[in-house]
Amino acid sequence: MSLWGASTTDESKPKHLSDAEKRDVYATNEGWVKRTTGTGGRAGRVHEEILVAIGELSGGAAGTKKLAAGTISSTRFKTLTVAAGTSLFEAEVVFNEAVDVTGVPTLELTVGSGTASLLYVAGKSTVNRLHFEADITAAENDLISLGANKLAGTVTDKDAGTNSVLDHSAQAATTNITVAA
Repeated sequence: MSLWGASTTDESKPKHLSDAEKRDVYATNEGWVKRTTGTGGRAGRVHEEILVAIGELSGGAAGTKKLAAGTISSTRFKTLTVAAGTSLFEAEVVFNEAVDVTGVPTLELTVGSGTASLLYVAGKSTVNRLHFEADITAAENDLISLGANKLAGTVTDKDAGTNSVLDHSAQAATTNITVAA
């Protein structure tokens, strides 16, 4: 078994990375790439480091792409505490490939007995991380959760131009949020 995926049956990011590090890793036409931000005199500059060079990993001539359509590798809440009333809520969806977005995709949350739609925010997103936010209204003790397959919109693989797969698992119950007083 290799330390990374390079086929439609194994699309895994390099296995030696932590879950947090994997959020910054995505497939490109050159291989598995890690996005980093400079420090010191290079603060704010974005760099891409090729961790594993694999030609045509996520794109290339017709029929040569090694991975299938881009898929969601993780979801997470960026807002971790919510008080009763209306407040800004943020979440993130991470893909295994660099993606392009058309329009304004939405991410639906369950809030108590209702729902809330978070909207895609281009300015806070990166090549493989989509950022969503919206003001949500919740009552004390409401549970905020993300069920399976709640992302809607048009997201395509950057290198191949094909539609990405928007299916995802529900977030684990341990990451649901209970609204405080």
